[in-house]
Formats: sequence, C-alpha cells, structure tokens
Amino acid sequence: MKNKSLVSINDLSKEEIYSILDLAEEFEKSPNPKLLEGKVVATLFYEPSTRTRLSFESAVNRLGGRVIGFSEASTSSVSKGESLKDTILTVANYSDLIVMRHPIEGSARYASEVSPVPIINAGDGANQHPTQTLLDLYSIRKTQGKLDNLKIVMIGDLKYGRTVHSLLMAMSRFGASFTFISPEELKMPQEYKMYLDELGLKYEEHSELAPNIKDADIVYMTRVQRERFSDPMEYEKVKNAYILRNHMLEGTKENMKVLHPLPRVNEINTDVDTSPKAYYFTQALNGVYTRMAIMALILGLK
Repeated sequence: MKNKSLVSINDLSKEEIYSILDLAEEFEKSPNPKLLEGKVVATLFYEPSTRTRLSFESAVNRLGGRVIGFSEASTSSVSKGESLKDTILTVANYSDLIVMRHPIEGSARYASEVSPVPIINAGDGANQHPTQTLLDLYSIRKTQGKLDNLKIVMIGDLKYGRTVHSLLMAMSRFGASFTFISPEELKMPQEYKMYLDELGLKYEEHSELAPNIKDADIVYMTRVQRERFSDPMEYEKVKNAYILRNHMLEGTKENMKVLHPLPRVNEINTDVDTSPKAYYFTQALNGVYTRMAIMALILGLK
C-alpha cells in the first residue's frame, strides 16, 4: 500500500484489507505509537463532516503527526473559484498525504491522478467511502469473529448511500448474502445488484423492516440524506420511512449487531442505545484505529 492512494474499496486486495484490520487491532491495544512525527496530513472537506474529519484528525494526533486543511469549502480559495486541480497541487506542496471529501462523484479519483502525494477518499458524492467501509469491516470482524458468509441487512437510503455501496463491494468478497430494505424511491441501484448477480451472491429486496431482520448477523441502518435530494418534497415523503426500535430486536440472533455510519436523525430510536446489540458508537471509535492503520501503511511506516 505504500504511497498508493485509496479512492475505492476496490483499490485494495483482500490481503491488504486484512493487513489494515490487523494493524488497527494493534493500534487499539496501543493507541499512541507516534509513527507520524515529522509528517503533515491535509484534510480537505468540501462537505460538512464530524465523525470522519475528527476521527482522521484524532488518528493523526495519536500517531504524532500534524494536521492542516479546511472543514468547509467556503473557508478556502474554492470560494474564489480555484479549481480542484489547483487546490490539490498547491496543498500537496504542504503535506505528505491528503484526505479529501467532495460532493462530486469521481472527484477523488481525479485528485489521485493529479496529486504528487497519496489521496485518501473520505467520501465522493454518492459514490464511495472506503475508510468508512474499512472501519465497518473492523467492527464486523470484531463482533462476529469473522467476515466470511455473513447475512447483512441494509436499511434506508440505499440509492445515495455511499457507505452501503462500498460495504456491499467489500463484503461480497467474503461471500455475504444481503437483504435490502428501502422505499421504492431509494432502492439499491441496479448496477450493484448486477454485480452480485455476476458473483452468484444472494440478495433480497423488501419494503418492511421488522419481519426481515430476524436472521441478520449485521443490521446496517442509514439515514435518508436530505443533502442528496434536489426536491424537498421528495425528501419529506421518505425521511421517516424506517425507525428501528428496541422491541424490534426481540427474536433476532444473539450475535446480531446494529451498525450505523452516523449521524443518525430518527432512524434509530434512542431506546436502542441501551441494547447490547447497539454497536454504532463503538463503531465510530473503531474509525480512529482503522484510519491510523490506513495512514501508517500508505506512508510506509508499518
């Protein structure tokens, strides 16, 4: 992985995924190794972010590095009309690694093609979010003891949700079966279903929540993303399509865990928070260890 950009989960081999997860486990046991002393990481967030940006910054700090960058485009020269290419070429002069979130699909791939330093995609529109996927894989392996042959239920915004797209691509390598639960307007795009068909992997599609989570190993909730809708009325129609409540977890598998990339709005009721099956806040913590591992490997420090 040394000096390689991470734009898509497909940029990684299965062996590289395992290397990241194993190193993340090391960092969880010893979270302040100071491997990045003398290194500078730039975080360029053209879209608002809390968990991803702060967990990257926490990861850099725990590794002993320094962080520069901006948390919204309006505070950068983008507001003056600077192109993405010019921003990347300029910031690359000041840093060893660039972490970027951008609203346009394909922007991270383009940035990786023009940048002299590695790019980590922290989300490009509705396309991919590979570091979220890696922390999801870490969370799944930690709670299930394995990645192979699991039943994954994905709920909510499956059309625009880059986290579910990336997770589907990743878990398909491990022989997962999938259940998709969404309103008609937010169904999993056809291209991802065709991908599963080509691999011979099973999937089901449903519109009801409670009856279809009983045999899940992982329930992956997502919020309906207001920012992906050009028509506010369309958003209002589907924003509260699914709300997971604690009583719905009765009769589910003992090992089942509820994951969510966060932030949540209404899609997981707060009464779920006290359930032993709720794992989303620990999942967010796992993002620090996983991102530490990704940066250490890309910079050749491990």
